[in-house]
Amino acid sequence: MPAQVTTLYAVSPDAAKAFDTAALREKFLVEGMFAAGEIRLTYAHYDRMIVGGAVPDGGALVLDAVAETGTPSFLDRREAGILNIGGDGRVAAGGESWDMAKGDLLYLPKGAGAVTFSGQGRFYIVSVPAHTAHPATLIKIEDANQVKMGAPETSNDRTIFQCIHPNGVQSCQLVMGYTQLHGGSVWNTMPAHLHDRRMEAYLYHDVAQGQRVFHFMGQPQETRHLLVDNEQIVMSPPWSIHSGAGTGSYTFCWAMAGDNMDFTDMDAVAMEDLR
Repeated sequence: MPAQVTTLYAVSPDAAKAFDTAALREKFLVEGMFAAGEIRLTYAHYDRMIVGGAVPDGGALVLDAVAETGTPSFLDRREAGILNIGGDGRVAAGGESWDMAKGDLLYLPKGAGAVTFSGQGRFYIVSVPAHTAHPATLIKIEDANQVKMGAPETSNDRTIFQCIHPNGVQSCQLVMGYTQLHGGSVWNTMPAHLHDRRMEAYLYHDVAQGQRVFHFMGQPQETRHLLVDNEQIVMSPPWSIHSGAGTGSYTFCWAMAGDNMDFTDMDAVAMEDLR
């Protein structure tokens, strides 16, 4: 079965100011990407990033030709990061295969060919255009660069796991990892910031049933919010802040693409400047 693909077009900040809740969700929230026995993708017109999910459900799924890319095979002119947020599974591409447990992240380069997903994994896919290839690499959670941030007193005690980044696994332009909130902490990425040179996608997962994450977006003086459930993705344009607070614990995967790969290239927004 070929991948099911939807398209998400870019939105200007002036247009977003007038959106109601339904329009905000339609334009910035990606839902329903993880369906048993299917590959579902969303092609976003923010740096041509593609996000989606593959759920083999004990069988096998193949990601190959996707018409929206305009190439014979999905990775002919793209690279991808694949994060397993489910049970044990396997990914195969380019004559190699990798067993992936929950929390493992795989980098696949341009030219890797068709990708096969199997087992009980729930595979989150992020792909961006690439003009050069780097070695395919599996990143185990213990191999990621871990950055401790925040504090319990400010409800944002968290660990950032940097996986695909300039000082870790190399890529053409994809930067990707995930953040785990520690006990009693709910805030991510606060104080807020912008990076006008890069867009970012947020996958929220491990959100317990009945809980939600309030994802804050918009220009610093025109903030909005999205109410996000488990395994939903927020597409954050370069002009928007991207911060969130949950009603319970959660993990989120972040992925960026744009002009540079400098993780610290951001413009901080002071708390008193938010509106």
